[in-house]
Amino acid sequence: MTRRSTFTDQSVTYGAIGATLDPDLLRYPPAGFRPAEDTVRLGSGAERFDRTAEALMTWGIQKGVGFEVTDISAGTGAQYPGIVYDADGTPLAEQPGARTEQRFGADGTPYIAPGMTATLVRRGRFRSHKTPVLVVYVIDEPGHVGFAYGTTAEGPESGEESFILEHRDDDSVWLTIRSIFSTTGALAPSQRRKRRELTRVELRALHPAYT
Repeated sequence: MTRRSTFTDQSVTYGAIGATLDPDLLRYPPAGFRPAEDTVRLGSGAERFDRTAEALMTWGIQKGVGFEVTDISAGTGAQYPGIVYDADGTPLAEQPGARTEQRFGADGTPYIAPGMTATLVRRGRFRSHKTPVLVVYVIDEPGHVGFAYGTTAEGPESGEESFILEHRDDDSVWLTIRSIFSTTGALAPSQRRKRRELTRVELRALHPAYT
């Protein structure tokens, strides 16, 4: 069954919420935003997918690139479960209600859920940089798991980033990172370079060759 949850009750710093789900993101990005999409193969097999999915949904990428994830809050408000289809692609006559059960990783870390807020903290040599984020959607489908968060406070960049894990028909496991960010000011070129470097490291965070 297909289950997708979204949460848009709270404020983010951009208007195109969920734009990272758009298949035409790279061709037709929101005005003023730079899109990016990067994909890496992480291996193959159901065990690889399941283990990586758990790590992904418990902030594994963010922790793997050096962020401290703080101020985690479950959030409040309605969570939309999406439309559930039968095997023929027809919407079920009786749709399920919103998902309310909480899932946890092996170490007790709650799974990322729609509406969850957190602050990503990167410790610098002289000061720490904090990025508050809101999880704007979650994907929880057979062979297809992930989430996206958006920025919630003014900073050097504004936008959304998604992390989607796939177990494909050929048994391979792939991670795709998509983003749209707007950067302004004299430091915008430098910020865009930092964003590309961060994405490069994020792609390696759950790779078995590097973890």
